[in-house]
Amino acid sequence: MVVNYQLGLIGFPLGHSLSPKIHTAALQACRLNGNYSLFSIHPQDVQGVKDLLDRVRVGEIHGLNVTIPHKQNVIPLMDELTPIAKSIGAVNTIYLKENKLIGDNTDAVGFLSDLKKFIGDKRLEIGNSALVLGAGGSARAVVYALLNDGWKVTIASRRIEQAQELAESVTGYKLQVTSYLDLQPFDRLRAAPSTFNLLVNTTPLGMSPNIDQTPLPENFTLHKDTMIYDLVYNPRETKLVREARAQGCSATTGLGMLVEQAARAFEIWTGCNPPRDILFEAVNK
Repeated sequence: MVVNYQLGLIGFPLGHSLSPKIHTAALQACRLNGNYSLFSIHPQDVQGVKDLLDRVRVGEIHGLNVTIPHKQNVIPLMDELTPIAKSIGAVNTIYLKENKLIGDNTDAVGFLSDLKKFIGDKRLEIGNSALVLGAGGSARAVVYALLNDGWKVTIASRRIEQAQELAESVTGYKLQVTSYLDLQPFDRLRAAPSTFNLLVNTTPLGMSPNIDQTPLPENFTLHKDTMIYDLVYNPRETKLVREARAQGCSATTGLGMLVEQAARAFEIWTGCNPPRDILFEAVNK
């Protein structure tokens, strides 16, 4: 029987999403029939989320991606979490298996895969200390990936209690936690040599349409050896990435992570591992 895959993304808002382009390209590359839809559901619309998940339960929808602000609030509605989703405490991929609604997370492996492409052979040269800005669902995946790859991690969040909650949820590791409303973590970024070898922005600061924003203080000078990974991918060159490159730093956006996590979710849903070059071509059009 030919399956007509019905896939989609739940989040709010979704006007900036590139996921339809990626997954439509994946369907075509794998010669599969199907569609990828956007489901913009307000964070307080609990019934709307439940109704959408019921469509997965009955097989009307074959797979869902999850983005801000639903990565954590869908957890109580799952029948089961994969070990990685449970460890991260956030869900970005949903599917039905043996009549159970499964919450999974492909953000961590997607981030780490793209980070390794970005850093390449520089890992041994630059060291292994990372500063992660933000403490939401994406930050949880990033922190999990970094810790499991041997990085020393410091979390800086506007809400110190959220950062502390994240740190406490990660067992077996010692994390430093700070607020980036004071400038202490940024002073350590500015030091020569910098305390941190890698800065990862997981906040939405700088995302379209607010492209003039950056998580760094105004007129901030980075140490030239600090590598910058900004999860924001719209615009293609965020203010953070642009200013970092202007100062001689290596910097990239999260477009590669977006493609990697999407490809891994697509493989979970369909069994097909789509070629990455075709997915990148789709989002670069």
